[in-house]
Amino acid sequence: MNSISYWQRLKIAFQYVMPQLYLTQFAGWFAKQKWGAVTHLAVKAFAKKYNIDMSIAQKEQFNEYNSFNEFFTRPLKDNARPINQNPTALCLPADGRISECGRIDDNRLLQAKGHFFSLEDLLAEDKELVETFKNGEFATTYLSPRDYHRVHMPCDATLRKMIYVPGDLFSVNPFLARHVPNLFARNERLICVFDTAFGTMVQILVGATITASIGTTWAGIINPPRHNDVKTWTYEGESAVKFTKGQEMGWFQLGSTVINLFQENQVRLASHLSEGEPVRMGEILAYKN
Repeated sequence: MNSISYWQRLKIAFQYVMPQLYLTQFAGWFAKQKWGAVTHLAVKAFAKKYNIDMSIAQKEQFNEYNSFNEFFTRPLKDNARPINQNPTALCLPADGRISECGRIDDNRLLQAKGHFFSLEDLLAEDKELVETFKNGEFATTYLSPRDYHRVHMPCDATLRKMIYVPGDLFSVNPFLARHVPNLFARNERLICVFDTAFGTMVQILVGATITASIGTTWAGIINPPRHNDVKTWTYEGESAVKFTKGQEMGWFQLGSTVINLFQENQVRLASHLSEGEPVRMGEILAYKN
C-alpha cells in the first residue's frame, strides 16, 4: 500500500473498525421510512449527486417513491434494457462495471491486481461446488449507488440450491477491492446454483456496508434477519424454480456485487469485458463453447 495516500490508508483502516452491522441496520431502517416530502427531497438529492437517469425508470418523478427502498429497487421501463437474443450467448445480470473477470486458476479467482481468493472460501467450503468450478470462468460485476439494483438471469435456468453465508459487511467499491484481502469471500453473500444449457452456473449476490437487504423473487427478503450459520435450501421436483433469460431473480437495497461462476470449457467470456468496463444488464456476457 506504499503508493496510496494517508487519507486512503485511513479509509481502509476505517473499514475494519467501523460498526458495519449497526450502520447497515440503520440504513435499512432509514430506507423503509415514508416521510412524504422529506423522502422525496432526499431521493431527489441522491439522484442528483449520483447523476441517475430517471428517464428509463417506470416512475420518473421523485414524488412517486414513498421510501428510499422503493427508489433503490425501482424497475425500469420494458424497453430500457433489451435482452440479447442470441441462443448461444449469456447476458449480463446487472448494470454496473466489471470488477474482474477471466479464468479460475485451479481454485483461485482474481479479486483485483495482487489479490486472489479461493473457491473454498467463496463457496463456504461446499466441496461439490468447489470441484464443479475449478478451472472454470468467472465474472464479477460491481453495482454502484447510481446503478439499477435488480439482478437478472444470464440464460434460461433451473434453480437447484440457495446458500446463505453470513459474513462481514465491508464496502465492495473498486478501491477497497484492491486493498481489502479476500473481500468477496469474507462478506455476507447469497449463493444461487442453477442448471443451464451452459452447464452448472452460480450467481452470487454479495452483501456490503449499507446494503440493507438482499432479496430473491422466489423467497423474498433473505436478510434481515441475518443468521449466524450457513443456511441451505434445495429445490428439486415440484419445488424447482425455472427462469428464462433476462428474467429478474433478485435485488439489492443499495448497490453491491454479483459474481458469476461457470464450469471449465462451457463458456468463453465476451472479449470486450475487462476491469472497469461499464456494462448493462442484457448485453452479452459470454458465449457457449
